[in-house]
Amino acid sequence: MKNGVFADGAYILRAKIDMASPNMLMRDPIIYRIKHAEHHRTGNKWCIYPMYDFAHGQSDSIENITHSICTLEYVSHRELYDWFIEKLEIFPSKQYEFARLNLTSTVMSKRKLLQLVNENLVNGWDDPRMPTISGLRRRGFTPKSIREFCERIGIAKRENLIELSLLEFCIREDLNKTANRVMAVLDPIKLVITNYEKGTEDLIGENNPEAEDGGGTRVIPFSNELWIEREDFMEVPAKKWFRLAPGAMVRLKFAYIVKCEDFVKDENGNVTEIRCTYIPESKSGNDTSGVNVKGTIHWVSAPHAKTAEIRLYDRLFTSETPDAEEGDFKDYLNPESLTVLPNAYIEPALADADLDGRYQFIRKGYFCLDKDSAADKLVFNRTVSLKDTFKKPN
Repeated sequence: MKNGVFADGAYILRAKIDMASPNMLMRDPIIYRIKHAEHHRTGNKWCIYPMYDFAHGQSDSIENITHSICTLEYVSHRELYDWFIEKLEIFPSKQYEFARLNLTSTVMSKRKLLQLVNENLVNGWDDPRMPTISGLRRRGFTPKSIREFCERIGIAKRENLIELSLLEFCIREDLNKTANRVMAVLDPIKLVITNYEKGTEDLIGENNPEAEDGGGTRVIPFSNELWIEREDFMEVPAKKWFRLAPGAMVRLKFAYIVKCEDFVKDENGNVTEIRCTYIPESKSGNDTSGVNVKGTIHWVSAPHAKTAEIRLYDRLFTSETPDAEEGDFKDYLNPESLTVLPNAYIEPALADADLDGRYQFIRKGYFCLDKDSAADKLVFNRTVSLKDTFKKPN
């Protein structure tokens, strides 16, 4: 067999144990088989290869593994694992079995994850939608949040299904205390303050009011031309609408109270510009205007804004249990698991963002810089929204 004389499958080598054993794995199991195939490390040096059960205990022993952690399907393998270690008189590693981690709205099988990668249904093993450590890291999950998640779910001896929302809760809890608050406008519309004549003004914004050290502050440039979110203006306001509308007032975060006086439409009837006036005495932190408003919106100064690509990630599958559904699990891929916004506007401080930074885009969620970023094109990944907004299928 070792010399390559025989063809694949012509012969096998068994361990002589007990053909009457109640454990079928102990009935003279195969330990070596012939396979003429090039190995990625040893090339064509070998044409015989050990079976998993034979190699398992030896690999653990070579590495002095004391606790070999396996999933529950290996309970019946433990007797054979111990038998090989005893007969080979090698380091006595011990096998322990626990339930595997199963998460909703994804698959954990390496075989199925490999299918997603090989069929280009995701962008590699570190795609931020993948339940891999590299994928979670690229999406912005912190080691602390993952450890907290593991501590919360514990270790079980029975199969269970863990809600992905628990993992998202853990990262929100961590980032709420550590991520700087910044402003980014993802779906921009121009706002012009018609009576603002100062040119440019430096305002002060809090970095993170939840941080243990106070978080510090930063300088934010302000001007009479701003970008705001399109969803923050409504031509015909709904009941209890506290954002911008004709005649309505709102506070600009860290800045002033503004009142919508007019708006401009294009030839298709789409609003392209909102025109406001501001109250000079209403500056945040020094408001003497006496005017109270219920709504606050974020913004970015148009002359100072940087552009960025924003990638909004969501659950990879529409089904909570794609493995258990009828048909191909890939039929349940979520077509909205990735939305790309190519031209968002961010405040200039984010031009210095780095791959280790975590940021809360005010009112939009938690984000991190992606490795695809370049000096002239920043790319940010959404780690998680500010609250769970995933709509379960009916």
